[in-house]
Amino acid sequence: MAGISGKVVAVTGASSGIGEATARLLAEGGADVVLGARRTGRLDEIVQEIGAGGGRAVACATDVARREDLERLVGRAVAEFGRLDVLVSNAGTSRIGPVADLDVAGWSAMIDVNLRGVLHGIGAALPVFRRQGQGHLVTTVSTAGLKIVPSQAVYAATKNAVRTLLEGLRQESTDGVLRTTAVSPGYVRTELADSIDNLEIRERIRRDMDELAIEPKAVARAIAFAIEQPQDVEIGDITIRPTRQG
Repeated sequence: MAGISGKVVAVTGASSGIGEATARLLAEGGADVVLGARRTGRLDEIVQEIGAGGGRAVACATDVARREDLERLVGRAVAEFGRLDVLVSNAGTSRIGPVADLDVAGWSAMIDVNLRGVLHGIGAALPVFRRQGQGHLVTTVSTAGLKIVPSQAVYAATKNAVRTLLEGLRQESTDGVLRTTAVSPGYVRTELADSIDNLEIRERIRRDMDELAIEPKAVARAIAFAIEQPQDVEIGDITIRPTRQG
């Protein structure tokens, strides 16, 4: 990971799953990492473990639904390490269920985290990237937006909104300053199912995860691959899923 050493990377949703695995892998590769999530106790543990392994990392309490938290996360990276090279927008929630359940609160939560949270990150990071003359937005999307299935309509809609947003931003940013990467994982062994209120669907997702899911580090390696490319090379889209996933 020669192209990662020395980069400054902020990661949201870094207290577990893909975000944690990404922060650890990038720190192993020599990146300076700022971990953002709501569970600060868990963040502090990860930061200590990264430091014990010779890496450099700091924690920053971050709720991506709050714009000021993303401003603070980006500001912490610049204050601590002098710059921000990459923002990995990974925080997400999945309040999955049939549209007929009319889970309006769940819909709003997914919009706030999955879509508005990404916009808050762009709003905080883009001025820094423009000032530096380069930067990279890596965003976790989902295969749920590639294969639409019952019970995931609103969740998939938030993910596809982000996919559209990134493509539009890419086309607006062909001056060589900004790179964008959308990473679409399939079944990954994470805590995402815990946010599903529908018990039947939650148990079905957990069974599928137990049977099929790949480890978060597999997605972290894909993210690292996109980041380590030279500035004139953009990996726009990565789909990564279990080989047995339908």
